[in-house]
Amino acid sequence: MGRLPPAEKLSLVVRKNVRDEWDSNKASIEGQLSELLGVPWTVEANPNAIWPYHNDGYAKESLGSCIKSYVEGAIYQIKYLAGRYGDELKTEINDLCPAHILTLELEEAAPPRFSYGGCDVSADGKLRVLFVDGSLGTNIDYACQEESLFRALNTAPTAAAAGKPLSFVARNGIRNEYDAQIGATRAEIAELLGKTADAVTLTPGFEAAFAALEAAAAKKGSDVRDDWQQNLGGFAAKYFAALAYQMKYLKVGEDEMVQEGFLEAVSTNEVAFRIVEKLKYDSYCEVDIEDGVLYLQTTAERWGSNIDYVASQLMDRL
Repeated sequence: MGRLPPAEKLSLVVRKNVRDEWDSNKASIEGQLSELLGVPWTVEANPNAIWPYHNDGYAKESLGSCIKSYVEGAIYQIKYLAGRYGDELKTEINDLCPAHILTLELEEAAPPRFSYGGCDVSADGKLRVLFVDGSLGTNIDYACQEESLFRALNTAPTAAAAGKPLSFVARNGIRNEYDAQIGATRAEIAELLGKTADAVTLTPGFEAAFAALEAAAAKKGSDVRDDWQQNLGGFAAKYFAALAYQMKYLKVGEDEMVQEGFLEAVSTNEVAFRIVEKLKYDSYCEVDIEDGVLYLQTTAERWGSNIDYVASQLMDRL
């Protein structure tokens, strides 16, 4: 179904509501949004283009109130989520929506991506609050709730230009779960090898893992866990920690022969994580050595399962 033509002229009742409830508050609301996101933002809403979708609902005579509620609902959700995820979320929105414009528009995807409403990022970098035809004025406050907003950011067409190959959810997990822990794990592994921490390299391969998990998750009937993006960083940290635990169990730091064998096999002093299509030695996860690099590996479908046993066959590989 194509767009309905804009109303040529709104009734006096509707025009008055638009003037009193939307036009008179627009500058103030834009100020709230700009203050929240730290840079100037504007709001665009075309009452004449929106009104034909009123369906005898809330917007039929209270169009200005309806528009105002959608925008205030979006601001509320962004403020709430920024309280949980910090300034990183604000930066994300500003980077992926470089036009710094919030709009209210019809959801034109067929079939609609939302039950009542949602949001996305347009090709020209606007954050669009969207209503489904037949649902204008319904569930207004939830258009930019976490699931919808994060999906919008994750699929933003501006992401590549902004240099963000990973989703915000994934990068937030990496920052909070991986970066916060991996330094201690690297130091532990280095000590077991008789090396300084800067002599040992841990390579999480986040971009390749993200791409593999994303592709596998998109397949019909996929077994990839739903929370794979949130756990990308945390699980990677656990795979490396599981290796450190197994190295301690094998007394790599105490037995010179075992330590020497490890250093000979892993001649690059590099440990890397990767997702492979098929495992060689186990059903869930395993270690392998190629070109002097020790790989901790699993498949997309088994990612996150039995992490503690990823290096259980380490001695066999050495």
